[in-house]
Amino acid sequence: MRRLIAVQRSEVWMDTTVTVEAVTRDGSECADAIGRAFEWFAAVERQCSRFDPSSELRQLSLHCGEAIPVSPLLFEALTVALRVAQESMGAFDPTVGAQMEALGFDRNYRSGESHPSGLRSAPPDWRAVVLRRRNRTVTLRRPVLLDLGGVAKGLAIDLALMELRGLAGGAVDAGGDIAVFGINREGGAWKIGVQHPREEGALAACLEVAQGAVCTSGDYRRRARGQSHHVRPVSGEAVDTVASCTVYAPTAVVADALSTAATVMGPEAGIRWLGDQGAEGLIITPDLCRLTTEGWEGLQC
Repeated sequence: MRRLIAVQRSEVWMDTTVTVEAVTRDGSECADAIGRAFEWFAAVERQCSRFDPSSELRQLSLHCGEAIPVSPLLFEALTVALRVAQESMGAFDPTVGAQMEALGFDRNYRSGESHPSGLRSAPPDWRAVVLRRRNRTVTLRRPVLLDLGGVAKGLAIDLALMELRGLAGGAVDAGGDIAVFGINREGGAWKIGVQHPREEGALAACLEVAQGAVCTSGDYRRRARGQSHHVRPVSGEAVDTVASCTVYAPTAVVADALSTAATVMGPEAGIRWLGDQGAEGLIITPDLCRLTTEGWEGLQC
């Protein structure tokens, strides 16, 4: 039996380091697949960024009351976002962009520049976004600044991982949000460490996963003016009851969105809701109390 070869490459996308690892018995297969994987991060950032005034998402936010045709990628991201918004009763809301701008989350990570939208929307309401799948259009019933921060990175991870299918195994890690399939370079399941929210370099958990995604929302990841980037859509206040929320789900886009929604719900309600959604999760509070779903322990190394 030929030994396994692992090829790994890292680039910076979406304000984080993205690492793509391909496992195969023929290393020549990997380079092109990894290149195509990174192309998806470029595409998602180009179409779904709130910080780039030329992105498809920002351009869409300029049109109110019109049915605007959008790309398949943006339509898929909005579809997931609105589905989770409905299931979470608005705890997850892709129309919080204006609130995020007001809190200081308004700078492009590459340029450091701020390009305010100029939109002064009413309180967020995901119901203001209407999708029509038949002709792939989006209608904004009133002025809103869309924000896909809770789904875009997960979607990019899933699309990138798709390019590695057919190999022995693969992993896409975007700043600790990870999706995997197949086997690792040792021929076993993938071991995924979950960062401790208060101890730099320490792990809160270690999971053993052969297939699926693990995504974490943490109050330590992005901050502005001393506040977390997780916002309660109704009040506009930053969430202060959850230090981190980690979710294991079949896909990264789902795990990403669910972790954001559960964080906004708070520890007790959030962990119950994750179980109801068929996902596994770990929520750690600021005082380091740990709450888990029923099947979480079975995932641990």
